[in-house]
This record gives sequence, structure tokens and C-alpha cells, in this order.
Amino acid sequence: MPVSDGVASSADLSLTELSTAIADGRFSSVAAVTDALDRIEASQPTLNAFRVVRREAALREAAEADARLAASARLPLLGVPIAVKDDTDIAGEVTAFGCGGEFVPKAEDAESVRRLRAAGAVIVGKANTCELGQLPFTSGDAFGHSRNPWDRTRTPGGSSGGSAAAVAAGLVPAALGSDGAGSVRIPASWNNLVGIKPQRGRISTWPHAEAFYGLTVNGPLARTVRDAALLLDVAAGPHNGDLHTPAPIDASAAVGRDPGKLRIALSLRIPFTATKTALDPEIAAAVHALAKTLRALGHTVTVADLHYGLMIGASFLPRSMAGIHRVHRAMPEAIVDPRTTANSRVGRVLGGPVLAAARRLEPLLHKQIGSFFDHYDLVLAPTTATPAPRAEEIDGIGVGATNNLITGACPYTWPWNVLGWPSVNVPAGFTETGLPIGAQLMGTANTEPMLISLAAQLESELHWERHRPAQWW
Repeated sequence: MPVSDGVASSADLSLTELSTAIADGRFSSVAAVTDALDRIEASQPTLNAFRVVRREAALREAAEADARLAASARLPLLGVPIAVKDDTDIAGEVTAFGCGGEFVPKAEDAESVRRLRAAGAVIVGKANTCELGQLPFTSGDAFGHSRNPWDRTRTPGGSSGGSAAAVAAGLVPAALGSDGAGSVRIPASWNNLVGIKPQRGRISTWPHAEAFYGLTVNGPLARTVRDAALLLDVAAGPHNGDLHTPAPIDASAAVGRDPGKLRIALSLRIPFTATKTALDPEIAAAVHALAKTLRALGHTVTVADLHYGLMIGASFLPRSMAGIHRVHRAMPEAIVDPRTTANSRVGRVLGGPVLAAARRLEPLLHKQIGSFFDHYDLVLAPTTATPAPRAEEIDGIGVGATNNLITGACPYTWPWNVLGWPSVNVPAGFTETGLPIGAQLMGTANTEPMLISLAAQLESELHWERHRPAQWW
């Protein structure tokens, strides 16, 4: 795999390094933000990671950051370019959420964006996502295909695929995505990134009290664990209107801290699906290799399949489909694919009593699956069942074929959205053809510090951050 050598520009620096370099005066914010904007705009015809590029506004905000720096202000991300996903509101910009149509610009920042700005970040743009976040692909009639920096023929994943592609390609040092069925972890796995799906409510989804009936959370994508933890800390925190408000954590403090000797269950079992699924042998081998590394680090890793049961699917489907219907109904100007319309209709049927019953299952699921953790501290599992598919595989197929395609590729991540618990994707190597592979570290409620500590320990052994894709975009 290609390895970076030396610092030629701000693109070579991690989020933490760039923040320090700007604070120390080695880069001005204007220079760093200009570099990022130039890279974004040069890559747009091919990589197509962004829906909105905020050149004029971002450069104005960068100049303001430099003035604050000159006045000795210090904030965690002061003057640093960051991207957010186009399901997240930025004042003065539209939130198309992957759809076509003409939309009214938003009047206020989402709470997560407000917190990024409060930390000094400069939001350079809004990254592409599929329609209403439904797919592990990032494509749509409104903007075409976003491409994978590791292979231009492949999808970067979804639905936070634009965010992942932007980070993997070095357009920005980190980005915020969202995860309703794996939409941070899947693109992280297919782009050699760290992706954190935090505890539900850790990062506010306001102006929505909860997103997709509690399935969807916001989470960071970065090249290193330290960067992902920093972005998580900066973006985290509640809004007064949030339904879910877990106790605060210090994610950055967990980086470099000894996680202790952990009991880890290695589970390759695929949760029940109505679609035939199978784990790719190269991914299985990569997860086993990661388990070997964990054992060498002193942890106990036992092959022990987690049995998800049928109830978890019965809780997921109504919440997912009803969530699609709710968002679709709130965007009457949206022009969408017939598959989105069909899913919205299903969601209308599954709302009401079915949805209420689905939500009542969650405490039972916490108890059932939580009992597995009486014997283990966390679970190690694949993030996806296959490497990244070709970008065009999602084109021109019906609802049934689409469900078969996305379930066959990505059957592993969605149960943790039902539970609301944290999970971290870590890079686990590459296929023989050079496509990234990821694995999940999965914990119970509020275990982000443990997962982050273990992920950082793995990174110190494997150094996945050194591997970058060869530039073609």
C-alpha cells in the first residue's frame, strides 16, 4: 500500500497535527482552508465527495480565525477545515439529504455544527450522501456517484460516503457523518478509516430530538483514533430538546491509556436476514488476523458467536422504514428515486402501532444481548461481509434487488443501532486487490472510552494511518 513520506502541505497532517500547526503559526487558517478548498474543487469532477462547497464563507471564517489566533485565542479546532454530511443543517445552506429538488436554505446550524464552530472549526462544505441515508452506496440522480479513493470503480460506502471519501483522499483531515444502520462504520471500513458510532445521544441530532426513531446517531470519521476521539469530544453534548442524554465522557483521554486485559468475543455470525448472505473469506481472514494481534497484546480472544435473535430485526425494520417516511414527508419538494418512494410507503404502513411495538422491544433486547457481556467485555466482528462493491451496482435495479445487494454486502452493523450502543470501526488490512477491510469493536452502553483505548492500542501496532491511496482524482 502507498505510504506517505514527509509533510508537503496541510493535506499530509492529521486533524490533531493540523490544529497544532495552525495554533503554532506554521500554517495560517486561510492557507489551510484554501488548500482544502482547492483540493475539494480539483477532485469534484472525479471523486465527487461534496454536495456543497462553501469557498467564500469558509475563507471569510478562516480569516476571522486567524484574527482570533493573532489575539491569542486558543480553541481545540480553531481555524481547522472540517466537512459535515449533507443531512446536517448549516445556517445559510440547503440540506438536500441526497435528494434532487430546490430547497430553502436553513436558518440555523444543527447543534453538532454549532459545537464544531464553538471549537473554532471552519466548515468547508457538505459531503454527499444517498437519498435519506438508506444505502451503503453514495450515489443518486441528483449528483451522480461519489467514488472510493482506493479504487475509482468502487463505492466509498454509505451513507456517509462523501465524508469518508473526503477524509481518505486527504481533502479534509476529518469529517462528521451519521450512522443509522452502519453509515459511519461501513464507509470507514471501505476507506481505511477509523469511524466511531457513539452511544445514542452522545452527539446531538438537534433540530431533531432523535433521528429515525433512535436508530441514527452522528459520529466522526478520521485517519487516526486520536483524531476521531478529538472530533467526538468537540461535537458531543446535548441540546435541551434531545430525548437521549448520556453522561459525558472524555474520549481523547482514552487514547494512549492502557485498556487493561480485556475479554473479547470473536463473532463472525451474521445477524438474521431474509436475504442469503455470506462472509468473504478475505474479510474473515483479516478479522482473525486482528484477533491474533489482540492476543499478542495480552487480551483473551475467544471464538464465541453472538446470537442476535429475531426480535432485533423486528425492532429495526419499522423504525427504519417509518423514519424514511417521516423525513420524506418533511421534504415535499424532494425529487427521489422510485425505491425511496416505495420505502416511504412501507414506512407509512409500519408507523403507528407497529412502530410503537418495535420500540417496546428495545429494553428486552438490551437484557437479552447484554447477558452475553456477562462473560465478555466487547465483541470483535466484521464491519461488512464483502469489500466495497462497484459504484454502478446500485443503478437501475428494483427494490428487491437493491435489498439483496445492500444486505449481502452489509449485514453486520445495524443491530447496534437498535441497541443504541457504541461501536468503532478499525482498519483491518486490505484485500489482494488493494481494497480496505474493516472490523468492529462493539461494546455495551457508554463504553466508548474502552473501545477507543483498545482501538488506539491496535493502531500503535498496525499503523494503518501510514497507508494512503495513490492519488488518481
